[in-house]
Amino acid sequence: MARLYVAGANAVSVVENGGVETGLDGRGARCLAFDPEDPDTLYVGTTDEGIFKSEDAGGSWESLSGIEHARVTAVAVSPADGAVYAGTEPSALFVSRDGGESWRELEGMRNLPSAPTWSFPPRPWTSHVRAIALSYTDPNLVVAGIELGGVLRSTDGGETWQDQRPGAQADCHSLFAHQRTPELLYEAGGGGFAQSTDFGDSWEGADGGMDLHYVWGLAADAEDPSLVYTSAASGPGRAHGRGPSNATIYRRSGNERWQAILEGLAEFPYALSQDPKTPGALYAGLGDGTILHGRDAGAKWEEITRVTSGLQALVAVPI
Repeated sequence: MARLYVAGANAVSVVENGGVETGLDGRGARCLAFDPEDPDTLYVGTTDEGIFKSEDAGGSWESLSGIEHARVTAVAVSPADGAVYAGTEPSALFVSRDGGESWRELEGMRNLPSAPTWSFPPRPWTSHVRAIALSYTDPNLVVAGIELGGVLRSTDGGETWQDQRPGAQADCHSLFAHQRTPELLYEAGGGGFAQSTDFGDSWEGADGGMDLHYVWGLAADAEDPSLVYTSAASGPGRAHGRGPSNATIYRRSGNERWQAILEGLAEFPYALSQDPKTPGALYAGLGDGTILHGRDAGAKWEEITRVTSGLQALVAVPI
């Protein structure tokens, strides 16, 4: 099985060879990304303590300075040139081109005409960068999703930006780019699922077959970009509230309609990740820390482990 990196409110967990190691206890980990060129290098954003880096697969951690805001809500490493991007609350985007040693804010994003309208409903005086998508082939292509504010696009490494893209979900929760189809981009949002075939310049909704439209987790098969998975609930209260989420994990292949492959989940599936070692397989991380492994395009599921509760993000690493 692959190595799993998991971010949760109480710790960062590394799941490998049947064991679980934890670090950054109590730091409020909420997002993570690994370096595609070195899977042992991991960046983790926290709720109120900035961003941390590990160069030994979570064995030890270094706090990185240079990001103005303490709440880091999204992080991504470019597969094209290794640049590290970090999004924050309030909504701002920072880039490091030296492995986190120094950071620079990409101020153009905050100066977009729509920026004054961005507002996160639970804290309407603010908003945050929820998702970052980076091109596998063009280091200058950057797409950022604002919760709640829209999907923004840059073609020059974040220096200048195109405002909210036509057809995209304004309440962006996840973005997913695929290594085999460089122009393809998927979005999971508060009003449904959207897709782009020009890396975020234009979008179209594609919800056919879904009964639930508050969409969150997002992944596509490692070998087949058209085999897509997403998780959804009926609304934010159901997804993030105290009672059962009654959530569903959906699957779509090609131009088919979405099909429910796991229904009535008590815990919300906050994170989905492709299994890089097994075609037709994926991982799902639930809010209580349960991690499921699905095979046969999600037809068969098993619980493989349980980490600390408050799970926010999960990624499977090819090693």
